[in-house]
Amino acid sequence: MLQRYCLLLVPMFLFGCKKEPAAIADKQIVHKDTVKVAPLAFPEAIAIDSTYFTNSSDAVKQFYKNNLYKTVWTLEKDRSALTESIKNIELDGLNPDDYNFSTITEQDNNHKNLAEKDRIANDILHTEIFYKLASHLYNGKLEPTKLYSDWDMYPKEIDLSHKLQYALKNHTILESLDSLKPKHIVYLKLKDALRKIESMPNDNLKHIAVKDKLIPNDTNAAIIDVKKRLAYWGDYKKPDSLTKVYDDQTQSAVKKFQKRHGLTPDGVIGKGTVAAMNLSKAQRKKQIIANLERWRWFPRDLGESYVIINIPDFNLYLVNNNDTIQNHRVVVGRAKRRTPVLSSKFSNLVINPTWTVPPTILKEDLTPSASRNLNYFASTGITIYDMKGNVVSPENWNSGKSNNYRYVQKPGANNSLGLIKFNFSNKHLVYLHDTNHRDYFKLNNRALSSGCIRVEDPFKLSGFILEKEENNWSKERVDKMIASNKTQSIVLKKPTFVHQLYWTAWMDKDGFQFRNDIYDLDFELYAKLRD
Repeated sequence: MLQRYCLLLVPMFLFGCKKEPAAIADKQIVHKDTVKVAPLAFPEAIAIDSTYFTNSSDAVKQFYKNNLYKTVWTLEKDRSALTESIKNIELDGLNPDDYNFSTITEQDNNHKNLAEKDRIANDILHTEIFYKLASHLYNGKLEPTKLYSDWDMYPKEIDLSHKLQYALKNHTILESLDSLKPKHIVYLKLKDALRKIESMPNDNLKHIAVKDKLIPNDTNAAIIDVKKRLAYWGDYKKPDSLTKVYDDQTQSAVKKFQKRHGLTPDGVIGKGTVAAMNLSKAQRKKQIIANLERWRWFPRDLGESYVIINIPDFNLYLVNNNDTIQNHRVVVGRAKRRTPVLSSKFSNLVINPTWTVPPTILKEDLTPSASRNLNYFASTGITIYDMKGNVVSPENWNSGKSNNYRYVQKPGANNSLGLIKFNFSNKHLVYLHDTNHRDYFKLNNRALSSGCIRVEDPFKLSGFILEKEENNWSKERVDKMIASNKTQSIVLKKPTFVHQLYWTAWMDKDGFQFRNDIYDLDFELYAKLRD
C-alpha cells in the first residue's frame, strides 16, 4: 500500500506534492510556437525607427517587427506591473539591480514628460528587461554547463516573444512572470526560508572553539557560546543562566540542531557540529539563495514515476504518482570524483553484473595497488584482457603499460557493483548499483564513491521498477537469476526517471534544514550570482 507522506514527513514531503499548475493559459512556456499573432495595437503607440535597435538582440528586434515597429508599453499598468515584478524579485534570491530597477522606476515616474525618443528607448528597455527577467526565472541567471563540467542541466525551451505578446495583450505581466518560477514545494519553502532568515536579527555571535569534542556533563567555557548559537537558531528554547555546564537541556537542543543539519544526532559536539554552528546568518542566507538558483535549473516536470537523489543529503527517494513510497540511503562520489548532476531514465537492470575498471580507478587505484602486489588480481576477482581479448596472467602483466589492458571483475557478492546495477543514459558513464561494502551505509558522511551511486537495499527499488513491467517479474524469478551467478540484463519498457540533483538547504516543519556542501559549490555560486 502506498503511504501518503506529502507534507507530513521531511524531507520525503519534498517530492510528493501536487504537480505544478499550467501557466496562465497562454501555453507558451515549453514549446516554441510558430503561429503568427496579431500585432498589438495600443493608444499613443509610437512608430520606431530601426536605428533604435542597434544594440538590441535579434529576439527583441523580431518582437518589434511582429508588432509593426511600434511601442507596446504605452499603458501605465503594464509598466508598473513589470516594475513591481522586479522589486519583488528579491524574494526569489535575485537582485533587482540586474534588471535596471532604478532606471525604469525613475523613467516611469516621469513617463508622461519624456521626449518621444526617450519614450521609445524606455519601451525597448522594458521589453529587454522582460526577456531577461523571464529567462532568469525559468532557467536561472547562470548556465550550469558553463560553470561545471559534471552538471548536465540545459536551458528549458521557452518562447518569450509569445509570452510577452500574451501578457501585454491581456495585461497579465505579473502573472506571466510568476508562472515561470518553479512551483516545486522545495522552491516555495526555500522562499519562505529566505523571508524568515531576512527577518532574523544579526547574529554577531562569537566563533565557537573546541579543541576535541564536548559531551554531556562536560564543563567548558565554549558551552556558553554553544548555547547562544543554539538559542539564536531556535533549537534552545529556554536558555538558563548560560552556565559552562553541558546539561540535559543543552543536549536536547544539540541533538535537534544536529538533526536539522544531517548530522548524527548523538549530542556529541565534535568537529562537524562545531563547523555547522560556526556558519553565520549571512553564510546561511547565501546558501539559500544559491539553492534557489539551482532549482531554477532543475526540470519542471520530474515524471510520473521517478527516483530523485539529493547528493549532499546522501538519500534517494522513489516517487510514484506524487507519493514518496521508498527512501534509501546512498553513497555518492567523493569531492575528487564527484557524482554528476543530471536527469535521465532507467534503460535496463543488470543482475550479477561484471565490473570493468574505469580509467580513473585504473590510474589511481588498480595500477598502484597491483604494482605493489600481484595478488591484487586474485583477491579482487579481476581478470586481465589484452587488446585482442585474450586473458593475460598477472605475471605477464606490464604495469608500465597498464592502459593497454581491460580489467573485468567477475560477478558475485564480492563484485564492486554488488548483485544489481541500474543503467540509464548519460555521458558520464555513471549508474546506480548495489555494493560489496554495505557497512558504508551506517556512516553519516557517505561521499565515498568514484562517482556512481551505491544504493542500500537495491532490490526493494528494483522490485518497484519491475512490478511495472509486463513480463510477470517476481522476487522468486529475480532470486533464481541471482543464484545462477550469470550476468543477465532486463530491458525496461515502462519509464522510471532518475534525477541526480544537488541542494544543501530547504525548510520544513522543524525549520531550516542545511546539509554539508560536500563539493564546495554554494558560496562560489552565490558570488557569481552577485557579479
